[in-house]
Amino acid sequence: MMASFIQTQVHGNVAEIVLDRPRALNALDGSMIRDMYAALTKWRDDDAITAVLVTSASERAFCAGGDIKSVRQSALDRDHNAVHAFFAAEYKLNALIANYPMPYVALIDGHAMGGGLGISVHGSVRVVTEKAGLAMPETAIGFFPDIGASYFLPRLTGATGMYLGLTGARASAADAVFAGLATHFVPSDELGALADAIRAMSGTDLDAVLAKHTTDAPASQLKDQAGEIDRVFGSGTITDMVARLTGDDEWTKQTREALTTLAPSSLWITAELVRRGADLTLEQCLDLELVLGAEVTRNADFIEGVRAVLVDKDRNPSWNPPSIDDIDAEAIEALFTEITAEPAQ
Repeated sequence: MMASFIQTQVHGNVAEIVLDRPRALNALDGSMIRDMYAALTKWRDDDAITAVLVTSASERAFCAGGDIKSVRQSALDRDHNAVHAFFAAEYKLNALIANYPMPYVALIDGHAMGGGLGISVHGSVRVVTEKAGLAMPETAIGFFPDIGASYFLPRLTGATGMYLGLTGARASAADAVFAGLATHFVPSDELGALADAIRAMSGTDLDAVLAKHTTDAPASQLKDQAGEIDRVFGSGTITDMVARLTGDDEWTKQTREALTTLAPSSLWITAELVRRGADLTLEQCLDLELVLGAEVTRNADFIEGVRAVLVDKDRNPSWNPPSIDDIDAEAIEALFTEITAEPAQ
């Protein structure tokens, strides 16, 4: 019998999930997704449970995302049913968390990327420490921000969601609180005391526990750039946004460079996805992402992007087409028109 990477514990009225795959920075594989879903479903229907706590056994990460290397291998094997099954199960878990009928508290004390945000941001309480770094880096691997990101990114402060989704920029703890990815901040050396206090809760005194143990977040660099982010990323296509990056300051240069190295097709798709997601429900966003993922994982850019970042790690992908200027906006529009006509299975 294989060891589970999901540990579950019950402390009186509080149930806890411990992500315990430290060698892979808690990257979610299919069994972890299924185990989390099963535990959460069981506790949802248990009147004795009044809150769920999610923690990590890794000192480096909360969760580094989904096990995208296995998805790539399934795509290479042309096992598209396996690809669909992985994403369908993951998105089902995201929806369960978003609609959970009791407090769902994620303690983020390290990296949280991609799928790691899917099992935290959709919850009601997201506590970050100064060690936290949150990101949706999918455009670097020829994919797009999924796990319901098309729902939560356009609902972040100003245009920060579009900026984070396109660039894959890392949000610090302070940035996460400013943008709305996180709800509370606590110093890392006090996180254990907060976790113990939550485990010891009786009834519904979570607000009092959080008020006692959390504090104001440090200054946010993202907040300092908010005006420029809104100007650049607040409207238009990806080519419009890049055209607005004309300054010589460090942020502008770094952002412009990032957008010229990421997968061009992914940038176009992400900009349109986030734009559309602003007017959709979470369930509609997840359905759209599921159908879109089936298309994108069949493309060479996805295979190449995962190879360059996660397999060979040379960080030198060869994109096709190589530039955002080589992509037809009408083709992107046609893609979304086609997939929105297809029901998610």
